[in-house]
Amino acid sequence: MPSDEFLVTPWEVEGNVDYNKLTALFGTQPIDDAILARFKRLTGSIPPMLRRQVFFSHRDFNWILDRYEAGEKFVLYTGRGPSGHTHLGHLMPWIFTKYLQDAFDADLYFQMTDDEKFLQKDELSASATRGFSYDNALDLIALGFDPEKTRIFLDTEYARTLYPIALEVAKRVTFSAARAVFGFDSSTNIGMVFFTSMQSAPAFLPAILSGRNVPVLIPCAIDQDPHFRITRDVAPKMGYYKPALIHSRFFPSLLGLDKMSASIPETSIFTTDSPEQARTKIANAFTGGRTTVQEQRDLGGVPDICAVYQYSFYLFEQDDKRAVELREECLRGARACGECKNELADKVVQFLKHHQAAREQAQDRIEDFIIRDCQE
Repeated sequence: MPSDEFLVTPWEVEGNVDYNKLTALFGTQPIDDAILARFKRLTGSIPPMLRRQVFFSHRDFNWILDRYEAGEKFVLYTGRGPSGHTHLGHLMPWIFTKYLQDAFDADLYFQMTDDEKFLQKDELSASATRGFSYDNALDLIALGFDPEKTRIFLDTEYARTLYPIALEVAKRVTFSAARAVFGFDSSTNIGMVFFTSMQSAPAFLPAILSGRNVPVLIPCAIDQDPHFRITRDVAPKMGYYKPALIHSRFFPSLLGLDKMSASIPETSIFTTDSPEQARTKIANAFTGGRTTVQEQRDLGGVPDICAVYQYSFYLFEQDDKRAVELREECLRGARACGECKNELADKVVQFLKHHQAAREQAQDRIEDFIIRDCQE
């Protein structure tokens, strides 16, 4: 793939993603200063992920805020494709979703697409994706979501509720439309062709359960947008509001790629990693440093391609002033890569220790969050 090309689908990300081009390609809108000012007026603050354009793009986010100001509360919907253990890239949009739940007093529906991952990955059994669903749910609960406002479900265990909604979606989506959006061909199994109907269903679930139209906001990484373009297309035909979306960038890989990969452990820090594993991965991370210490001092580093700096910018340095200082110190050669790695490793290890303790406690609380409608 040429260096200036990239590919973004719900299942694959390749190349160096140009987010401005991707916004234009997908037809989404950038998060601008007017939205940030409005968000601050309504909530009293702007979280770092919005200030720093980690969440950078949207569909109808202004409309969601219109409904909220009109006294019509919205519901949050997001999810996880459970194909392995949770890594920090998965946590990033969940942490932002937690902020939204608290700021807007919003209910959350969280979908575990165990069916999709079984259909997509030949090496995964249905029992494996179910097991990962419950494992990943512990990480969501550990972030502190409100059990009174948070409902987690597996597609295979909530199918009696979801399937009738998915049928209504499927009836209104042609194969040619699905093929155009997802690139399906004659080798695609028919389960994958149907699956986007299941991912659409929770966007309409709050309205169906309450008997009235309910605004829905979906925080997600931008690779999931194609699913919800179809959802938004069929929503008016079904008599429902179009769900709004707010999109994040991809959490960077430790190896300098644009996205972590759960299938390549070296690119990611998992919530189950030991402190030693996390430190080793960070020690081996790709940086924007020069070949020698002298070159670093003379020429400066390149923080914009540095996985260590990006980790701090995206998640681990909450102070905007300090984030700017780190970048400037790198650019003028005042910091060595080892110093940055050690500082990041300390923060990541501290986070993991706290998170893993909360994750352990979540095992006794999981039934407070899970909803299901079929027998095991």
